[in-house]
Amino acid sequence: MVSGAGRFNVLMCGRRFGKTALGLDVACEAALEGKRVGWMAPTYKVLNPAWDEMVGMVKGMPGFKKSEQDRVIWLPGGGSIECWSLDTPDPARSRKYHLVVIDEAGLVPNLASLWNAAIRPTLADYAGDAWFLGTPKGVGDFSRLWNLGQDVENSEWHSWRMPTSANPFIPAGEIEAMRLSLPEDVFRQEILGEPLEDGEHPIGLTHIASCVANLSEAEPVVWGVDLARAVDYTVAVAIDAGGWVCRLERWKTPWATTKTRLRSILGQTVTYMDSTGVGDPIVEDLQRTGSRVVGSMFTAKSKQQWVEGLIAAIQQHYIRFPDGWLRTELDNLTAERVGNGTRYAAPEGGDFHDDGVMALALAWQGFKDMGYPKERKLDDGFKLPGRARKLDVENGRAVRAPKQPTTVEELDAWLQRGREGQRLQHRERLPIRRYR
Repeated sequence: MVSGAGRFNVLMCGRRFGKTALGLDVACEAALEGKRVGWMAPTYKVLNPAWDEMVGMVKGMPGFKKSEQDRVIWLPGGGSIECWSLDTPDPARSRKYHLVVIDEAGLVPNLASLWNAAIRPTLADYAGDAWFLGTPKGVGDFSRLWNLGQDVENSEWHSWRMPTSANPFIPAGEIEAMRLSLPEDVFRQEILGEPLEDGEHPIGLTHIASCVANLSEAEPVVWGVDLARAVDYTVAVAIDAGGWVCRLERWKTPWATTKTRLRSILGQTVTYMDSTGVGDPIVEDLQRTGSRVVGSMFTAKSKQQWVEGLIAAIQQHYIRFPDGWLRTELDNLTAERVGNGTRYAAPEGGDFHDDGVMALALAWQGFKDMGYPKERKLDDGFKLPGRARKLDVENGRAVRAPKQPTTVEELDAWLQRGREGQRLQHRERLPIRRYR
């Protein structure tokens, strides 16, 4: 990991993997090279054991000095390690570092806000590096930062996930004993290092993962385009007749270049495009040159409706999209109650974006407006339970189900004909919204 590190590195791992030991090695090596290091932890209670180990690793060096009160180590050559607790709102103000290590990052409340407002600026003078080390605690900021490292287009961020079993000093029998004795969810998070959904994600990571598929090679029936603002991307997403994403592009260019590029890729395919602010004249220019563009004005209400339409499509498995940066944006999406509505957006600050989410939401809205999907096939191998194949209730009498349904529409119609079908739908949890 150290040899393949980027500038900003996120290690999400199981308990007792050795993340703190790795962080101490990285921190002490940098300090011995004359660099200034900031070591940060959620609280002093978490910090103290790492401090004791740190002192033990370097106290034999000539010129070693320390301040127990301030938790600072000075080494020959000008190197230093300064420790901070992250239970204060503005840690490390006025400091500058070559390296920052955040231990037990999964336990830090508001990690993204602290990183953007307080910690990230300390690296500006030396173009410094950072390591985030921890075990996940639900789907929070630590998990979202880890997602940044999975985006191959984001060269500054690297991330890894390592289970407890990767530590050769933990007996394999102990891992197996925990697998058998711990609840599955606890084992996955604490030992495998996989974040558990805590019910707060607006879509659900499991639903998102279920909709990941290769980019379709079919022709598009509709495009969705979200135009860039400030540091954002322009994103264009196309969906084919089956509800699969078949084209996916994003870029940052001047408006004139963006218009030329859009004209080239959209052709005569119907396109739902963001027409808010500077987007309106672009929509009008494309319409004048013959592009089939529908302007879509973003308001708090319309954005909520479009995103919730996309959320429903993902949760019901109507849509498919490729792995990569678009999935990362969906994984990182947040929801906040605002007045009588809900605000959906990327986490504030940093390298988070939601342009792809909005483009996909626009494409899905166009997809529905055009009457798609024409026919939704049930999953391969789907069969009604035995009792359901035999009985239905219509006008109070038992009748045989007409046939094994092959489409969602046929199954819906059968279920809605009577109470028996409706009871089975709820008791058997029939996947009536799944299709291939």
